[in-house]
Amino acid sequence: MSLPEPIFDYEAHLAACGRGERQALRDLYVQESPRLLGVARRLVRDTALAEDIVHDAFLKIWAGAAGFDPTRGSARGWMFSVTRHLALNFIRDNSREIQGDIDVQNDAETFDAQVHSSRIHLCLEQLDPARRSCILHAYVDGYSHAQISRKLGTPLGTVKAWIKRSLTALRECMG
Repeated sequence: MSLPEPIFDYEAHLAACGRGERQALRDLYVQESPRLLGVARRLVRDTALAEDIVHDAFLKIWAGAAGFDPTRGSARGWMFSVTRHLALNFIRDNSREIQGDIDVQNDAETFDAQVHSSRIHLCLEQLDPARRSCILHAYVDGYSHAQISRKLGTPLGTVKAWIKRSLTALRECMG
């Protein structure tokens, strides 16, 4: 019989970073850097550049940890937002075009056009964590509905419904 793996406490680690505890930043890096690298790599389509973005993201996470407000969203979501903002800023600043290989619907195109706005991140934080995860897997990671279903261990119909409802909620939130 194996013991359940302890749940990583992102909020506590960010609070410790805010107090200047370097080990907390190391722990965050070990825990989350591979996924953050995946997000950055999918956006900029260049591994070396994605590594630089993740490095810069952890510098921003360290510098901004004391100002993180858990009432506004999850710590993990905030870390992903920091990384995404840096990657999107790089793309915008360098006028690079993203050649997407994801088959998306009209709703997704609307979502993608609005992703450059900081409001989208606030709206994403208002979604239930499971639904936000579905949206991020679909439109950031490029997973199919079936892949998301398998990854989350959630029925395919539920994943499709969550994504559809979440896109509606995001459109309403964005105004």
